[in-house]
Amino acid sequence: MDDFSNASNDHVFSRSNQQHMALENLTVLDLTRVLAGPYATMLLADMGADVIKIEPPTFGDDTRFYPPFREKNLNGEQESLYFANLNRNKKGVTLNLKTPEGKELFKRMVEKADIVIENYRPGVMERLGIGYDVLKERNPRIIYAAVSGFGSYGPYCTRPGYDILAQAMGGMMSITGAKDGDPTRVGSALGDILGGLNVTIGILAAVNARHITGVGQKVDVSLMDSVIAATENMALKYMESGKLPKRIGNRYASVSPYDSFQCKDGNVIIAIGNQKLFDILCKKILKRPDMITDPRFTDMSGRLKYQNDIKAVIEEWLKDKTASEATDILLDCGIPAGPIMDIRQILEDPHVKEREMFVKTDHPTLGSITLNGCAIKLMDTKPSIRTPAPQLGQDNHEFFTKTVGLGEEEYLILKEKHVL
Repeated sequence: MDDFSNASNDHVFSRSNQQHMALENLTVLDLTRVLAGPYATMLLADMGADVIKIEPPTFGDDTRFYPPFREKNLNGEQESLYFANLNRNKKGVTLNLKTPEGKELFKRMVEKADIVIENYRPGVMERLGIGYDVLKERNPRIIYAAVSGFGSYGPYCTRPGYDILAQAMGGMMSITGAKDGDPTRVGSALGDILGGLNVTIGILAAVNARHITGVGQKVDVSLMDSVIAATENMALKYMESGKLPKRIGNRYASVSPYDSFQCKDGNVIIAIGNQKLFDILCKKILKRPDMITDPRFTDMSGRLKYQNDIKAVIEEWLKDKTASEATDILLDCGIPAGPIMDIRQILEDPHVKEREMFVKTDHPTLGSITLNGCAIKLMDTKPSIRTPAPQLGQDNHEFFTKTVGLGEEEYLILKEKHVL
């Protein structure tokens, strides 16, 4: 099957000497906006897929107007860094899918593509006449991925979905927060990120399945499902015991001591995941070998029950140590430990720098900016940031005339009619 050709871009961020990228043979039509969908297509684009971001004319993706902003870009205008981060490495076109011409043009695009991804509320694409059942008639190999708040079927499927609803209804908020505090949303949009990761995994699984079956399929991912899956064994514990999991702050319901502990200048995390580590902690760190044979602490059930007593001993040892000093001592003895780092510390951390989790780039209108790096490290086909997020419709002319095959006159007519 023919893929869209890679249109050139004048604003090149970085070039790699490697010959290939992992997903360079895949073309993605990206109808997503805000976070979950754009996060997925960002990952695909970072790994080399040819991602065509399709936005409505005039305003485009909502996140073009989301903070954080650079108040004055090189043109003296306010511009979103949120959008710039999530939409790097993508081409940008505009298309009005509510018009007959726009729908037909989209179907022509689907004939040459590998993947369509959208995050509309379920039913919207069908009402537009461009749902999966229609598109697979034009291209049986198309992989159609949808990520939404509650999925494409089930009693809640038509509800609007946002991250906070996914965290609330997926159980995450009920188990997050201080012991006697209110249910708490995780600080980042975790539901959206989990949904974006799951739809990316689903797309790549469907690509492999297409090698086996010769045809595409629909990938359906729900933010609520993604959060439920991330609560791991909480439901199993409830079904087995009949007791609802409670909020326990930084502790972990299955392991102890596994928590944050007070030092003289802050907190340190100590994670004792097995008996061997507990023995080392008691003998080498706390100088309390008696704790190993103490009936309260001889097994994990006891250590969970009496973890306040263990914490008191640990914090007595920590009271005259900084978090950095404590971390060094613990690590030297083989105990998993580390400080609670804020964003400033993360940006300055040498390990984070070497892992390239923040990448400084030059943007055509924002100037010098730093974007999140790709967390997926492929050693031979390295993901990279190569081109900036597109200006609204910046690739319209080249894409629709050279790639889709519109004549110049037809292109101008569609532009005049606000189809493009």
